[in-house]
This record gives sequence, C-alpha cells and structure tokens, in this order.
Amino acid sequence: MLINIKNILNIDGTAQDFNFSVPEEKLDFIKGYVFHTPVDVKGRIANHAGAVVLNMQIDFSLLVTCDRCLKESVQDFSYQTEHLVVGFLNDEENEENYIIAKAESIDIAEIAVADLLLELPSKMLCKEDCKGLCPVCGCDRNLIECDCMAKIEFE
Repeated sequence: MLINIKNILNIDGTAQDFNFSVPEEKLDFIKGYVFHTPVDVKGRIANHAGAVVLNMQIDFSLLVTCDRCLKESVQDFSYQTEHLVVGFLNDEENEENYIIAKAESIDIAEIAVADLLLELPSKMLCKEDCKGLCPVCGCDRNLIECDCMAKIEFE
C-alpha cells in the first residue's frame, strides 16, 4: 500500500490513518509459516512538531505445528511497531534507524512485512508448558503419562 505523505512531511499536526490487509503475493516468499488469516495492518502516520511517526498494529493467525508434540493449532499474533519517517538523510550511517520516504511516498505493506519477519517466532509451541512426545514410545505426554523415562533412569 503505497501512500503519498508529502503533506504529512511538510505540515505539522497532519496525520493519516490506514487500515488494510497485506496482499498474499507480498507474503509468498515467507517459508515455514502458514498464514491462517490475512495479515491485517492498521495505524497512523502523523507529524508531531516536525517528527513524522508511523505507528502500526499487525494482526494475523498462523496454522502452526508444535515443535514438541507435533499437534497442529491456530495461534493469533499481534504486534505493534513504531518508526520515524524522514524525507531524506544527510548521514547514511543512521539509515537503518529511519524510514526514508523516497519521492515523498512510503509502501506501508512493505514496512509491515519487514516488521512481521522480525517478530515471527522461531519456535512454535501449542502451549507454553507442552510436554512433547516421549522419545521412547512416542506417546503425547500432554495426554498420557507413560513411565518409559523412569524405566530408562533405573536401568
């Protein structure tokens, strides 16, 4: 979602709200994750006394396979991000700290996807205290208490 922010960059007190879903083709390159719902982004870009701030909330659900018990579940995620937006930078060393509005426009969907990639969990669990599968008999230790590990410890 490309938006022109010329007025926001140049006029104190101006703001623009946005609310959209990231197009699926912008998510195709993300491997290892199955999006169960669209990635919804809402937020505001505003000029506060010359400082242009982009605030976003990113909401979506993933179909995940638990890394411990292999059970599938749908999990909801919600992230909030904030960026400073500038029209140009004199110092290229600090470029990673800002969003640069080239041609006075920014692609909010591209920024949201970049933020999403930084926040995605690397380990997926069905629940925080998942006990996983027994390495001996393979039972789901969340459902059944086996004594396989006790037998191994005493042998």
